[in-house]
Amino acid sequence: MNAEKPRPLLIVEDDPALQKQLRWAFDQYETLTAGDRESALVSIRRHRPPVVTMDLGLPPDADSVSEGFKLLEDTLALAPETKVIVLTGQNDRGNALRAVALGAYDFFAKPFEIDMLGLTIERAYRLYDLQQENIRLRLMHQPDVLAGLVTRDPEMLRLCRVVEKVAVSNATVLILGESGTGKELIARGVHAASPRRKERFIAINCAAIPDALLESELFGYEKGAFTGAVRTTSGKIEVANGGTLMLDEIGDLPLPLQAKLLRFLQERVVEHIGGRQEIPVDVRIVCATHQDLGALIKEGRFREDLYYRLAEIVVSLPPLRDRQGDAALLAHAFARRFADEQKRGGMSLREDAIRAIERHRWPGNVRELENCVKRAVIMAEGSQITQNDLGLGAAADEDAGEEMVLDLRRAREEAEKRVIIAALGRVGGNVLRAAETLGLSRPTLYDLMHRYGLK
Repeated sequence: MNAEKPRPLLIVEDDPALQKQLRWAFDQYETLTAGDRESALVSIRRHRPPVVTMDLGLPPDADSVSEGFKLLEDTLALAPETKVIVLTGQNDRGNALRAVALGAYDFFAKPFEIDMLGLTIERAYRLYDLQQENIRLRLMHQPDVLAGLVTRDPEMLRLCRVVEKVAVSNATVLILGESGTGKELIARGVHAASPRRKERFIAINCAAIPDALLESELFGYEKGAFTGAVRTTSGKIEVANGGTLMLDEIGDLPLPLQAKLLRFLQERVVEHIGGRQEIPVDVRIVCATHQDLGALIKEGRFREDLYYRLAEIVVSLPPLRDRQGDAALLAHAFARRFADEQKRGGMSLREDAIRAIERHRWPGNVRELENCVKRAVIMAEGSQITQNDLGLGAAADEDAGEEMVLDLRRAREEAEKRVIIAALGRVGGNVLRAAETLGLSRPTLYDLMHRYGLK
């Protein structure tokens, strides 16, 4: 029968005798020890202990509390969910209260009773468990608003968190990015995570509709307003009332309509073409463009006052070539999806196909990759997709002109992180296969993933 693994407890104490006493007293936990800030941070990155006991007086100046407060701030920045119990001197109540104000869970003055400290540690574990369960239940009942987004790139993951934060507000969002980077996917994510998610999401491409028709499409028209207007028709803004309206390729909106859109954003009312009645509309606007709006403003083709109305929140999507490991990861996902759609059974990417995908620059971004893999699934002779099936020729090696990082430790860490991300992308996110590819054990790879914030 396997016993449950003890939970990690990190003891940060530079006094060897007290460190030993605490390890002995709390042997029901997996006690980890550290005598200074650096070694404590290594343990926190590697083990993510739910509870930490921390002496404020640490080397190199054990008589000062500066190192202890630095460690407290670093710990809560690395692992905000960790419960830190601060150990202070007998007459050091001021620093104890300061530590609690910074985010420490509790404090104890030395000398302390082991039993009382033990009860506090146990309460800290219970609170940690309750908070984690609360997060788990909340996520379970919350729709995965970016379910269609496949990424391991740190910048894209950061943008996902931004989307989740801004979605709950009514702020207008401007999404920038090259064609094919997934701007509409992000816009739908904003809508799906917002209080408006039960209402309609309406998308209109400003570049796809002739200028003469675009005004009536957006604002609607009254019967008889022009030839062919046989009945009163609501515009897209009005139809999206209560929900979200996405204006794609906003940079192509004609100047006269820019003025009319600006008035709507200021007044939140629309008037039909040929009508005189102001119709109030409650709609959230999300815009997207691949163009440089700053350059358009300088050329007089885009209103500066409209830009500032639209750019309350700006989300800039990186191109696929700049997303670490995402090309291979997305290719695996597309191969599985299209194989199911085409009834081709289990299909996989051969090693030469993965290398070709990683080398290609993907000027058309995710859309180009999606089309490429779909074509390859249809054209492949067997169950494996080859480089020839993809239609990608041999590409030049990556540019060697990148700026050289002269900090050896940082360069080593960045290289290690890039290799791990690339390995995870190459095997479709399978940690066991990535560990085998890298020649590591699975626990070691998990430790490295935790260290670099890869989840």
